[in-house]
Amino acid sequence: MKATALAIPEVILFEPRVFGDDRGFFFESFNHKVFEEVVGRPVKFVQDNHSRSIKGVLRGMHYQIQQPQGKLVRVVQGEVFDVAVDMRKSSATFGQWVGAHLSAENKHQLWVPEGFAHGFVVLSESAEFLYKTTDYWAPEHERILAWNDPTVGIEWPYQGTPALSAKDLHNTAFEDADTFA
Repeated sequence: MKATALAIPEVILFEPRVFGDDRGFFFESFNHKVFEEVVGRPVKFVQDNHSRSIKGVLRGMHYQIQQPQGKLVRVVQGEVFDVAVDMRKSSATFGQWVGAHLSAENKHQLWVPEGFAHGFVVLSESAEFLYKTTDYWAPEHERILAWNDPTVGIEWPYQGTPALSAKDLHNTAFEDADTFA
């Protein structure tokens, strides 16, 4: 498995080695030992989630100010543009974002560590999104950063206004957002 640190080095893109022939394909989607070697610290996943969304749906930018979640994300059907925003005040990359195209075709995965807001927009007709988390969902600690905050300036590869959930409509500007130390 190839691992590449993105412009924010704690966010890592994983590209599996895929073995395919006329029967189909096989790849190792997760190896805990390899993952911890790449990340450089112990990581315990406690929950797996699966969502399905139609084209133009934007889910995010979510984070938990307490019980922060690291996420290992991938797409098993369709394509998304996945984004992480550094919400750690002590970080040299505080307020910066990185993004990656994840699809069933490229089979890439993205590690989004604790301390980051996370979200994605669906680019295909629909997409099924899987992710592992390092802590449980805690709605009382969940925060939502505005997906279109001009200070952060995420360059979403989607034209028009994305479809947002009622929860995601109640987001916070970066300058007013709760952050990590």
